[in-house]
Amino acid sequence: MAYFIHADLDAFYASVEQLDHPEYRGKPLIVGGLPGDRRSVVSTASYEARKFGVHSAMPVAQAVKLCPHGIYLRGNMERYRQKSLEVMAIFADYSPVVQQLSVDEAFLDITGMEGLFGPPDVMAKKLKEDIRSRTGLTLSVGLASNKYIAKIASGMLKPDGICIIKPGDEEKFMRALPVGKIWGAGAKTQEEFKKRGFKTCEDIYRLSLEQLTSIFGKAFGLFLYRAVRGEAAAAFDEERGSHSMSAERTFPYDLYDEFAIETALFEICESLVWRLLDEKQQSRTVFIKIRYGDFITESAQETSANPVTSINDLFDRLLALFHKKYKSGMGVRLIGAGLSNLEDPVPQGDLFAPADEKESTLEKKILEINKKYPNAALKKGRSWLG
Repeated sequence: MAYFIHADLDAFYASVEQLDHPEYRGKPLIVGGLPGDRRSVVSTASYEARKFGVHSAMPVAQAVKLCPHGIYLRGNMERYRQKSLEVMAIFADYSPVVQQLSVDEAFLDITGMEGLFGPPDVMAKKLKEDIRSRTGLTLSVGLASNKYIAKIASGMLKPDGICIIKPGDEEKFMRALPVGKIWGAGAKTQEEFKKRGFKTCEDIYRLSLEQLTSIFGKAFGLFLYRAVRGEAAAAFDEERGSHSMSAERTFPYDLYDEFAIETALFEICESLVWRLLDEKQQSRTVFIKIRYGDFITESAQETSANPVTSINDLFDRLLALFHKKYKSGMGVRLIGAGLSNLEDPVPQGDLFAPADEKESTLEKKILEINKKYPNAALKKGRSWLG
């Protein structure tokens, strides 16, 4: 029997700030920008701030109206990355297969780990306790037989919760949920649910696959059909075989701020290049995926003569693809990117410019230091992003 944990750090950026600054604890804290900042959006709001209606991806200007007496910070990404590395290192102690979705969440495949950590439910509790004692942060956990159910379960008892869906109970769990809990159904889909009187997943369950595809289209109709039955709905992109790697970021709300989307894309580039270096591979083909709030998904790929040489190089390539495909003004629910046709590096003589060589060498050194000293949390600067 397969078992998956979806581990989600609670209000991550805000929690790190409250950990480092005791004076912020118990107060409404909003990380993302200061009142008056142009184009700034909320990255994370503490649970105290959420009581006022403040949430991630909300414009800071709107947050100020809802919570004028809150504490507003631009945040410290280097510090958040450091804590993220600490957490991911602990995850790796519990599973050889950790799929990091973003800086604050990951899947752990714990299938077959019972001999080391005990039953899956015991392991999930140990993981939470370990994260708290070693990092000072709280973790909400979902445990299930597939990733999709584990993802939804992790959000059921936030913050600091644990929700276990036993094998065989997946369909029962999903059918009882309100449609708002369907992960992957954006704002426009929720409007369609409301218009048709769908209140719970049971309402969708009663429809045949043919009815669902006629209403929502072939791709999303099939997705809904599988999701409400507790099956492993295709909400996550697995690696495209052994010759590719990918990563993606799903936003809790449709995101319209292009700067925020680009920042998420840069973080994906970091993750991909570290993996590329760690696995001693190279790639000339990059691809990008954009999923809008209405679940329409677009993708594009491009192959160049020269392989990716650095984080900046990969970001430049993907950013060009993004602006080529992005439908301006539409809310983005998910941004993903990857590298395909991976191959062993071949000596290229003087193919790359000295600047590229220096940048690539620097990244390799950072990777070596981070692997040897996990708490070092070295990263490249991002001030050039603007």
